[in-house]
Amino acid sequence: MNTNSRFMHASEVAEELGISVAHAYKIVRELNKELSKDEYLTISGKVSRDYFYEKIYVKQRREG
Repeated sequence: MNTNSRFMHASEVAEELGISVAHAYKIVRELNKELSKDEYLTISGKVSRDYFYEKIYVKQRREG
């Protein structure tokens, strides 16, 4: 997992949440849909790391 990247792949979302990659893709699509409504540019299969953590209510990630 590359925590220095601004974006998370669906596989990273799956690992972080303990879910399947298929379900993670659904979550990424939903988050990107929300961002698009606010006129942000999105990338298929990836989501902003900051936005992801904001939406799952994680204030500070554990490192390591």
